[in-house]
Amino acid sequence: MIGIDLVSLKRITLSYERFGDKFLNRFLSSYEQSLCIQSQRINLQRVAGFWASKEAISKALGVGIGKELGFLDILLDKTPKGQPTATLTPQKLEFFKISKISLSITHDAHLIIAAAMIN
Repeated sequence: MIGIDLVSLKRITLSYERFGDKFLNRFLSSYEQSLCIQSQRINLQRVAGFWASKEAISKALGVGIGKELGFLDILLDKTPKGQPTATLTPQKLEFFKISKISLSITHDAHLIIAAAMIN
């Protein structure tokens, strides 16, 4: 199963400017938020990449974000070399019978694209 999502950096920036940490808390764990801090500032391009990643994963699972899968059921991380990684909470791994999630994020100055493949 494959899922793809595209998000505008402007949309994420406006949401963060309007709602601040409430916006981040809606879809990122505190650990994921810590990954978005660089030089004591929030890296909104990374925030947008994480948003797109969670949306792409939910699409690959065929459910979207909602009753069966919430943003905080998807756990994002980075390898020491900066490669994005993803898994689900143990309950959701069992529910969806997932063994592996592969994730790729790319961006330019305005758009962020994430693609997820579920095995």
